[in-house]
Amino acid sequence: MNVVDLVRARARSQPDAPALLLAGGEGRPDETVSYASLVERFEAIEERLRAQGVVQGDRCGLVAKQGLSFVETALGILAAGGCMVPIPEDTTPRALAAHCAEAHLHHLVEARGELSLQCLPDVTPVDGKGDEVFRALRPAYLRFTSGTTRRRKGVILGHAAICARLENANRGLAIGADDRVMWLLPMAHHFVVSILLYLSRGAGILLPTSSLARPVLELAERARASVFYASPFHYNLLSKDTSGVGLATVRLAVSTAEALRPDVAAAFRARFGRPLVQALGIIEVGLPVINLASAETKPQALGRPQPGYEVWLRGEDGRALARSGPDHTGEICIRGTGMLDAYLSPWTPAHEVLVPDGFRTGDQGFFDEDGDLHLAGRRANRINLAGMKFFCEEVEAVLDEHPGVRRSRVSARRHPHLGDIPVAEIEPADRAAPPPRAELVALCRERLPGYKIPREFTFVEELRTTPSGKVVRWEE
Repeated sequence: MNVVDLVRARARSQPDAPALLLAGGEGRPDETVSYASLVERFEAIEERLRAQGVVQGDRCGLVAKQGLSFVETALGILAAGGCMVPIPEDTTPRALAAHCAEAHLHHLVEARGELSLQCLPDVTPVDGKGDEVFRALRPAYLRFTSGTTRRRKGVILGHAAICARLENANRGLAIGADDRVMWLLPMAHHFVVSILLYLSRGAGILLPTSSLARPVLELAERARASVFYASPFHYNLLSKDTSGVGLATVRLAVSTAEALRPDVAAAFRARFGRPLVQALGIIEVGLPVINLASAETKPQALGRPQPGYEVWLRGEDGRALARSGPDHTGEICIRGTGMLDAYLSPWTPAHEVLVPDGFRTGDQGFFDEDGDLHLAGRRANRINLAGMKFFCEEVEAVLDEHPGVRRSRVSARRHPHLGDIPVAEIEPADRAAPPPRAELVALCRERLPGYKIPREFTFVEELRTTPSGKVVRWEE
């Protein structure tokens, strides 16, 4: 099955139901795109792409404006049998050329106004066999990992894998035709277990004019939003709104893309009277863990494994941990359906990645007594000071609470006697008035044991981030 067949089936059963609702703004009325209309639009694009040479398994880069243009063009590429490779709209010409080469694109599709298709010459096969193995996967989606802690990898998903992970995710999210989903994330980074999920289940996707609190809340109220899917950044903005507009019809607010800070969860709960549900999304895996059961009492927990997945903790000896806790963590490993089909470069089939442990995330975590999974930190971000081990993320979470800190990056520095010592880089909220070092030390002393306090604070103009907003740890 081509995954877009699920959208076509919805159009046959509910042709007039809203697939997308685009907020008007500035006095203009909202625009609704029905399921029947959406299928007509992407099938017209499919026909045009086929006429211009797109065939099954061609890698098609997509640069499109956020919203309807992105959705209809992405579906058109999938319908034509192409493997869609999303590229952020604000990518510079130089970076775009590099992305085309890195992804070995056959075509570049741009939808920033008029639709254009550029066929790229001298495409190098990716699998060592003239792309025969690649095309046999029936590839649908190729997206690169963020590259926060290591070199970016191109993750390949076929249609069968996508359909399986949509099924897995919806056992927990329970998206249906009555749902209206508020969409705030960049489509170039989030598409499969989100846009495709909602459309395959007949839900309506709400697209506000901006991610600022007031237009989002007003659209949610008049369109009767039932689900929010956003990042902690967006929920932080919403929590600061003073209009009094509530979220009376919302049944589920999912927080993803980065770790949910306790202050953001508490502020949202206080403002809107409902919890944020953290979800662990992994491009190689899908949505294996969601905090549906404990969001009220433990908002920082990742939650419990969803049906279709087995989540286990790998110890230093390669065996499953018999017990775990905050001071006894293991590497989070995941088995299940809907996993990646291959890595692009170097070409690595899924079985070489997933056997025997499943997908090794590189994250350290633990299960509590209720069976909820907690993230301790990246294995690569672990600091060992004289035998006392902790994670950079623990310290960053404290530093980032200071109002004068926009973001921080903690790392290990080798010490001749102690092993590692923690040091911190701080990007100030106000570059002209960085927070005093004494205040940062005092804050750390309130929240952390002495050995976790950074021995050095360096103020930097800007910390490099990935396109999705995560601080880059791996440097050239």
